[in-house]
Amino acid sequence: MKKNIFAALVRISLGSLFLWAFFDKLLGLGFATMPDKSWFAGGSPTFGFLTMGTTGPFKTVFMGMAGNTIVDMLFMAGLCGIGIGLILGIAKKITTISVTVLLLLMWLATFPPKNHPLIDEHIIYIFAIQLLFQLDAGKFYGFGKQWEQTNIVKKFPWLE
Repeated sequence: MKKNIFAALVRISLGSLFLWAFFDKLLGLGFATMPDKSWFAGGSPTFGFLTMGTTGPFKTVFMGMAGNTIVDMLFMAGLCGIGIGLILGIAKKITTISVTVLLLLMWLATFPPKNHPLIDEHIIYIFAIQLLFQLDAGKFYGFGKQWEQTNIVKKFPWLE
């Protein structure tokens, strides 16, 4: 029973990181994004990281994506969808794939890591997300069971 509580806490905590990042970048809440740099104010949610935070052999690839409207939209949709999926415990397949892809791209953008030859927080988060998927953690203090019983999920199981 305790593992269920901790799995739910990890799931909800990780989800809140993604959803908070979405709202901070959207509205400029003053944490990572100042109000004048928010997406709402016309700023790019990816520009700062992709121009100043990228390192290593893939730097030019990621810098070339900075400020691209499609990249911004996909990034923001990912942050929002991942956050909601994790917090509510729904859409585990799409959420797990999306967060894994997003975090792998962020890992590549900062490769090599500073404190270890291969592993940084992005990789640890991926492992945690994969563990939550294996534990079916959306069913612990979430809406995973109810989500799986909806007609749309029964019709399109990939939405599970």
